[in-house]
Amino acid sequence: MSSHGSHDGASTEKHLATHDITPKGHGETATNPGAQEKEVRNAALFAAIKESNIHPWSKESIHLYFAIFVAFCCACANGYDGSLMTGIIAMDKFQAMFHTGDTGPKVSVIFSLYTVGAMVGAPFAAILSDRYGRRKGMFCGGIVIIIGAVIVATSSKLAQFVVGRFILGLGIAIMTVAAPAYSIEIAPPHWRGRCTGFYNCGWFGGSIPAACVTYGCYFIKSDWSWRIPLILQAFTCLIVMTSVFFLPESPRFLFANNREAEAIAFLVKYHGNGDPNSKLVLLETEEMRDGIKTDGVDKVWWDYRPLIMTHNGRWRMAQVLMISIFGQFSGNGLGYFNTVIFKNIGVTSTSKQLAYNILNSVISAIGALTAVSMTDRMPRRKVLIVGTFMCAVALATNSGLSATLDKQTQRGTQINLDQGMSDKDAADNAYLHVDGNYAKGALAAYFLFNVIFSFTYTPLQGVIPTEALETTIRGKGLALSGFIVNAMGFINQFAGPIALNNIGYKYIFVFVGWDLVETVAWYFFGVESQGRTLEQLEWVYDQPNPVKASLKVEKVVVQADGHVSEAVVA
Repeated sequence: MSSHGSHDGASTEKHLATHDITPKGHGETATNPGAQEKEVRNAALFAAIKESNIHPWSKESIHLYFAIFVAFCCACANGYDGSLMTGIIAMDKFQAMFHTGDTGPKVSVIFSLYTVGAMVGAPFAAILSDRYGRRKGMFCGGIVIIIGAVIVATSSKLAQFVVGRFILGLGIAIMTVAAPAYSIEIAPPHWRGRCTGFYNCGWFGGSIPAACVTYGCYFIKSDWSWRIPLILQAFTCLIVMTSVFFLPESPRFLFANNREAEAIAFLVKYHGNGDPNSKLVLLETEEMRDGIKTDGVDKVWWDYRPLIMTHNGRWRMAQVLMISIFGQFSGNGLGYFNTVIFKNIGVTSTSKQLAYNILNSVISAIGALTAVSMTDRMPRRKVLIVGTFMCAVALATNSGLSATLDKQTQRGTQINLDQGMSDKDAADNAYLHVDGNYAKGALAAYFLFNVIFSFTYTPLQGVIPTEALETTIRGKGLALSGFIVNAMGFINQFAGPIALNNIGYKYIFVFVGWDLVETVAWYFFGVESQGRTLEQLEWVYDQPNPVKASLKVEKVVVQADGHVSEAVVA
């Protein structure tokens, strides 16, 4: 990999070589009427964006939005599963067929085989995405998911159901490697955070309909109550499969495969308002030409060495590891067992549990979409540090109130036993002796945690790994991310039911402590990527301390009419 570590100062970062967009100076033009100095992370990019305004409602921009929507549908397929099994496990007809219970080892197998399938599929997903393109990767993922949906929806034996879950995981792995790479690679630099963050909000685009469908189907008095939601898991896949071949291929994939003319044509059409001399197009073209290798490791399916054998690669992979692990193991994995969580804090009616499941998904989506709208302006690192700490506070509040509720429930059970009730009736009616305010407080704290987590992590789970990885290792890096994400999901889904069955609310305390560890990790190792081009991040990761380098800023002088007159050289 190329290195720029020998240069000094923020102003010597990787800039446009052939097309010098902004003249350099010492701030002389700042004295002009209405002029002001502004701190930015990349002076060349800032100037190019200022002078190359993309028309947001042009035909080309609308086509770009549609392409992002198709990638979003891939995340919907994954999110649908997140609420799907939570609701189905609670259904009487499903229990009558499979006798799994709502916690314990059978539930662990049903949930975790999905993640095992995704882990197995991750390396194949990288091969498909790198060799045949991001669009074909999404298409192939859709085929596999539809096969899995057919198998689970027609199951009458637990073994068949589990096999179908494994195949669903394979398909999801293929889709969720290709889709985020595609969304970040087609987005203009100043739309990158919103486009990729919106992609990852597809989790809620799937989980909310799944929660609503399972709630509505709960009242069907036949096996269709659980079969219909399983069939509908294939719906977004059909949208993806019928749409991908009407979309342009990623310009970075084209550059990496010796198709430079097609890549430049894409940039001119979608990033340059049709103007080949657009400063943004010239900047992106020059940086892609300089930074993307046509003989890179994406051509060798087994070669993952750049991710671990170089200083640059290790720091990039550190970002992928942190967001992949922390994004799954900050307490949000409890969402798979919302109905059990609600039962632990006094919500005993199945219909109420399913309704609260919908409410939880909706308010979490509001938090995520709010963050998406600001992703291109908010510093990633600061959001992760503060947000993760606040997650710990919200979970600690929930845990403390749950502890009080547990004591009240035990006391209520004993009172009922003293009054002559059977063990079962005493336990079922213990809630009559519980202070409802504590239950409401615990529920509110749990909902608050989900809003904070969604604001902090949901958009950035798509943004951080795709920004951290350069084009020729993006497919492999995202495959590794998918493997790690699903490994953590396996732990959540296999250990979660058993832990909740054995220690109840005390399981939440594990995540309180772990979230504090995550906060410290983001402070010392989180690299800031907001405000830079994907290619310029090469310079950041080549520095001895990429965290420090990522926080460096440049100064530009912006005139009253918005024109950038100079980049200030220290």
